[in-house]
Amino acid sequence: MPELPDIAVYIEALESRIRGQTLTGLRLANPFLLRTVDPPARDAVGRRVTDLCRVGKRIAIGFEDDLYLVLHLMIAGRLHWVAVGAKLQAKRGLAAFDFPNGTLTLTEAGSKRRASLHAVRGRAGLAGLDPGGIEPLSAGRDAFAAALRRESHTLKRALTDPRLFAGIGNAYSDEILFHAGLSPVVLTGRLSDDDIDRLYVATQRTLNVWIDRLRVEAGGKFPEKVTAFRKDMAVHGRYRQSCPACATPVQRIVRADSECNYCPRCQTGGRVLADRALSHLLHKDWPRTVEELEEMLPAR
Repeated sequence: MPELPDIAVYIEALESRIRGQTLTGLRLANPFLLRTVDPPARDAVGRRVTDLCRVGKRIAIGFEDDLYLVLHLMIAGRLHWVAVGAKLQAKRGLAAFDFPNGTLTLTEAGSKRRASLHAVRGRAGLAGLDPGGIEPLSAGRDAFAAALRRESHTLKRALTDPRLFAGIGNAYSDEILFHAGLSPVVLTGRLSDDDIDRLYVATQRTLNVWIDRLRVEAGGKFPEKVTAFRKDMAVHGRYRQSCPACATPVQRIVRADSECNYCPRCQTGGRVLADRALSHLLHKDWPRTVEELEEMLPAR
């Protein structure tokens, strides 16, 4: 799922392409994409773009007369900037937003249709789509700590809860926790002030570093390589590859459509966290330490 850094770079690319431009056409290939009926989304046609902003993981495009079209890409939704009036892809194309200088298209891979489009009026309408999490790049340390301690959750859950923090998902939470040197399963209520300080710094640094990296990668073009798995990441998507800090094989816990990646030596004091599915199968054979894990891994 595109997260805060990806959405930030998407919005930068849209700023230079559609701000001030008039929407000349709106094509919806899948009626289930549109989740609202009032105001009608087609009311945006003929109006100029006056605003672009992020609402959590959503992209909001503001038009004259205080109308917003809000896109949530979910897991597999992606945006593309193509030639004016380009046809939608047969299977993946969901919507096209036509402008005089180009067309913005929305595609979604796979068979599940989770991406969504909402039409709302004004900032009050945007607020209705906002889960309420604080902005991690603008929040002060005290607000960050208060959000963490509001409820008792594991750190992984807390960082990815949109009611607590805006824009952080599966991928960047793994990276943040690695750079903070904290276990993904430690409870927020057990964090020391020093732990929170490290997490706060790691959150801001990690998100800003990746915004810069993605901006450089795009090189002024529209970002087309939006993915949750990047070769320069420290632990996310790097199961059984070497930790960049200590060379210990990165471990993971998989649940449904998400996974948690971590270094057992750098983050959990050498302890391998039990994946519920695997531990059920392996019982007492599930490794409890890095040393036990290394003995189980095949020689490379």
